[in-house]
Amino acid sequence: MAKIVNEFKTFIMRGNVMDMAVGVIIGSAFTGIVNSLVNDIIMPVVTLITGRINFSDLMISLDGNSYPTLSAAQDAGASVIAYGNFIQLVVQFLLTAFVIFMVVKGMNKLHKPAPAPEVTTKICPYCKSEIHKDAVKCPHCASEL
Repeated sequence: MAKIVNEFKTFIMRGNVMDMAVGVIIGSAFTGIVNSLVNDIIMPVVTLITGRINFSDLMISLDGNSYPTLSAAQDAGASVIAYGNFIQLVVQFLLTAFVIFMVVKGMNKLHKPAPAPEVTTKICPYCKSEIHKDAVKCPHCASEL
């Protein structure tokens, strides 16, 4: 039993498991922010641009009757194909993906790669020893460079 506990401890303390846990927690918090941005800011603008169409009420009633809203059809017990909900979710997904893309793009702009370290050595072509980059004679094999 102690062996299993030690193996589990080793597994859990690996860097990638901890990184993944932090990513899931941050992702959960970020989901609320992105959903609020899409639902509270972007979707009202989309609704205004599309002439105040409420996508969630778009449906095809299978009983032949006409209903003003999806909830009215559901209250009446009518079978409907609620394609508006699908459109709403597709638009929301695309907007969410775009917002995440823009956030990641912005974060990547802020992240500057570390400068490459300056090369101070080279390899002697004769003895393959590491020597100073400005050397004209190898200190190991005495070859002229």
